[in-house]
Amino acid sequence: MSDDARDAGARGPEDPGEPRDSGAPDAASPDTPGRTRDSDVWDALARWRAERRRFVLATVVGTRGFTPRKATAHMLIAEGGETVGTIGGGAIEHEVIAHARRLFESGGHETLTRHLTQELGMCCGGEMSVFLEAILPAPRLHVFGAGYIAKPLAAIAAGCGFDVTVVDARAEWATSERFPTSALRVEDAEAVARALATTPDDFAVIVTHDHALDQRIVQALLRKPLRFLGMIGSIPKQRKFALRLRARGFADEEIARLHTPLGLAIGAATPEEIAVSVLAQLIAVRRGLRVEPGWVPPQRRETGESSAAAEITESETDTPNDREVLK
Repeated sequence: MSDDARDAGARGPEDPGEPRDSGAPDAASPDTPGRTRDSDVWDALARWRAERRRFVLATVVGTRGFTPRKATAHMLIAEGGETVGTIGGGAIEHEVIAHARRLFESGGHETLTRHLTQELGMCCGGEMSVFLEAILPAPRLHVFGAGYIAKPLAAIAAGCGFDVTVVDARAEWATSERFPTSALRVEDAEAVARALATTPDDFAVIVTHDHALDQRIVQALLRKPLRFLGMIGSIPKQRKFALRLRARGFADEEIARLHTPLGLAIGAATPEEIAVSVLAQLIAVRRGLRVEPGWVPPQRRETGESSAAAEITESETDTPNDREVLK
């Protein structure tokens, strides 16, 4: 029998022993004439990406001898266990699924090569190489404020693979002309922050024109699951906000989640340069580099400082540079 006769298109893959979600209406009969598992794979891949699901794409990239599938056979493995398509079933598919699950933890990719008989006890007698790639949804970046820094920040972030949403109640600022690559929410930013459903993979930055609004947004977001929360501002603003948060009952570990001043120290001066420094910090977090936690006020025996901080008026946090750049 030829190698091609042993391909899944001629004899079908070995049963991997686990249920499979084909992602197609005729899931009970995945070998229906006129349909191929690979066409189902591409349909499911587009659907899963739109649903922001985490999954692994497994592709047979090389074979030698008798194997159940040949190069370019594809399979999807979702984080929840669903699969679409097949790379051959049996022990090789079990092995691929196990490695896919580990990729959800580490991300990235790997190539798995196995001799089907010698290593896995399958009867085919050949060898297969399977490339596995984790397909993770684009990280969401919520930008609160549509001012001078938000405009270049949203554009650069979208170009770097972030799914950007800009929130600002000012319709004349939050326009599609200024933010062509972002989703827009022309709504009250505090209300959006309070109602926002976030995940531990989300990023949020606060770059509004109003320090009082900044404070309310911070308080709305600080206890939500987020991978990164940052706010534009000066050192004096950082200190006053942190003291005020403590006075309002936020724990030190919660206060430390707020990164401000925002961005890496590259000497940025213009809105565009500041946007670059902010995005550099976001990319560092996204790629797993260590970023220093936010500033936490030192503990004091007297409570007067914290009590006084709660009485600081919002206008006292203003600095000329903050207002000039952010309005």
